[in-house]
Amino acid sequence: MPRPVAFVTGAGSGIGRATAEGLARAGYDLGLFDLESDSLFEVRDLIYSTGATSIAIPGDVSIDDDVLAAAQRMREHFGRVDAVVANAGINGVWAPIDDLTPAEWDRTINVNLRGTYLTLHNMIPLLKESSGGAIVIVSSINGVRTFSNPGATAYSATKAAQVAIAQQLALELGKHGIRINVVCPGAIETNIETSTEVRHRAEAEVPVIWPQGSVPITGGEPGRASDVADAILFLLGSDAKHITGSPIFIDGGQGLLR
Repeated sequence: MPRPVAFVTGAGSGIGRATAEGLARAGYDLGLFDLESDSLFEVRDLIYSTGATSIAIPGDVSIDDDVLAAAQRMREHFGRVDAVVANAGINGVWAPIDDLTPAEWDRTINVNLRGTYLTLHNMIPLLKESSGGAIVIVSSINGVRTFSNPGATAYSATKAAQVAIAQQLALELGKHGIRINVVCPGAIETNIETSTEVRHRAEAEVPVIWPQGSVPITGGEPGRASDVADAILFLLGSDAKHITGSPIFIDGGQGLLR
């Protein structure tokens, strides 16, 4: 029986990397996609050491030709795709709406939302050819359950839209045997903060004093990328065969406080 094949965006670090490693341990072969080629090839080599086959595909998730080329590589190398993880994203600029520039807005929308669309647009035909499969989109508690990060309008808009996309497509894709779900992480130890620029925070902020330890289950400590990866693996697997169109919150209760 052939090994299942997964395609993961943003696979070079953080949640994407943890998910790729978990999928390799679970018996998947992998197509890894990321803008940062050095970290991407590092993950590819690590996965090879587990006995799984993986290919590294450097590219920008917001560029149509890059994602189309990735789909072509997956078809040529593996001949199939059984699982897709649309994880690539940025925080972008967090600033008051009258200070946030159109270019800054467009950058966040292009990576997070257009990137999700392009991933699904190009990979779903491969899932259909495989007569089914599963998709997980990595969203956030921001824009879905939490709205207290000052200036995060563009980011929150993309994260809310990702949930809507999954719920819309759960109906559209069901007849093809394709499930699609969303994970909504809270504070997680990743490097996404390096893609964040916060400007004029005080102008957009509503001051709130949080209870001590704003992540209840851990006493305030952020979660780990592997916590999100574990949920993604579950949603991609057969144990989740009757789950589709569902957001899963992985925030230790953080969003309930905020």
